[in-house]
Amino acid sequence: MSAPHPKEEGRYPWWQVLSLTGLDLFSSLGYQPGIALLAAGLLSPLANLALVLFAFLGVYPVYRRVAEESPHGEGSIGLLTRLLPGWRGKVVVLVVLGFMATDFMITITLSAADAAVHLLGNPLAPGWLQGHQVGLTLFLVGLLGFVFFLGFREAIGLAVPLTLGYLALNALTLVAALPHLRLEDLAGWWQRLLATQPDPLGLLLATVLAFPKLALGLSGYETGVAVMPLIRGLPTDAPERPLGRIRGTHRLLLAAALIMGFFLVAGGFATTLLIPQELWQSEEVSGRAISFLAHR
Repeated sequence: MSAPHPKEEGRYPWWQVLSLTGLDLFSSLGYQPGIALLAAGLLSPLANLALVLFAFLGVYPVYRRVAEESPHGEGSIGLLTRLLPGWRGKVVVLVVLGFMATDFMITITLSAADAAVHLLGNPLAPGWLQGHQVGLTLFLVGLLGFVFFLGFREAIGLAVPLTLGYLALNALTLVAALPHLRLEDLAGWWQRLLATQPDPLGLLLATVLAFPKLALGLSGYETGVAVMPLIRGLPTDAPERPLGRIRGTHRLLLAAALIMGFFLVAGGFATTLLIPQELWQSEEVSGRAISFLAHR
């Protein structure tokens, strides 16, 4: 691999920056399938499919455009400041920033709390950790803050093996679940679903109503354009319109949508068909459905 151009020092290939974005986007895979079983029940696979279609047809095209119009990391906030000048624009930006900050804190705390539940619910976890969920959650939040305090180079160096390992373990679990899926299970699920929603229009409406409850982690796409300055472009990139960096961001956003799409659809079907319905609301499954499959 050739050495980066001097003006590209401190920047990284798009797939490494994707791993940093994945700390936000992909972390929701840990708890989303379990929440889907609680919120959507038998509709979980269809609601996840609707979420994937929304990401491909709505979120991805929008943020692809945002990357072109705001290539220096301002994201949608940068567009708002140009479209809404004056105090009206400042108020809107402050409201959006408040929403984004709240979303960011919820994502961090929810993911850290879920990671603590995963660890404590693991049959291999040491017994002395039991009863210390809050302390373990705070430790994980502090560890994440410390890594980012050290700098983006250290954060990306840690994010790449974490994200790749995390996705590989999830993929391994879902692939191992394939031999356990039978056509009779799929047919039985479809029959139970039609028994609850016999009307196709009612089925579609129920899927649409369940969709917002599952739309977790979509803030990762905003993170994807916010970290654009970290993506290595081309030596010929113009400062006002760095085409190499924009193309790298397009690849990052598409890869994120493809990866999330695969895991959401596969995880939705695997957990719905293989986990007994009477266990969907149990502590063993809620928030850690794929882990439940892994240990069973």
